[in-house]
Amino acid sequence: MNKFIIQVNGTVYGSTASFRALRFTESVLSLGHKVSSIFFYQDGVTNSSALICPASDEHDLHRAWEKLAKEHNLKLVNCVSAALRRGVLSEQDAQENNKTSANASTHFVMGGLGELVTGIEESDRLICF
Repeated sequence: MNKFIIQVNGTVYGSTASFRALRFTESVLSLGHKVSSIFFYQDGVTNSSALICPASDEHDLHRAWEKLAKEHNLKLVNCVSAALRRGVLSEQDAQENNKTSANASTHFVMGGLGELVTGIEESDRLICF
């Protein structure tokens, strides 16, 4: 049994990275492996926006990440620097930056690259999408 940390660099829509990362994570969990966390970096932070509204006939990747995290007690971590640059703000970030609202889902926590490094050290494999 391996322990994975998954890094998602691709935007929620516009590339297949997030979808492939989701399916990979579901697959390794179904095989009995562990996932220490999912780290959203670069454009991957767009996966955490609570304002994503895909068409009714499209797969809702944001909700799928939330559901998977709930079912398997997974930690979803946004790189705070990448998120702020792309307008994805938690409640705390919105207050600290004098913005009127936040849009990051509460299922995603903000973190730094230190959390990614710690996760890599604690895992057997880093898989990037």
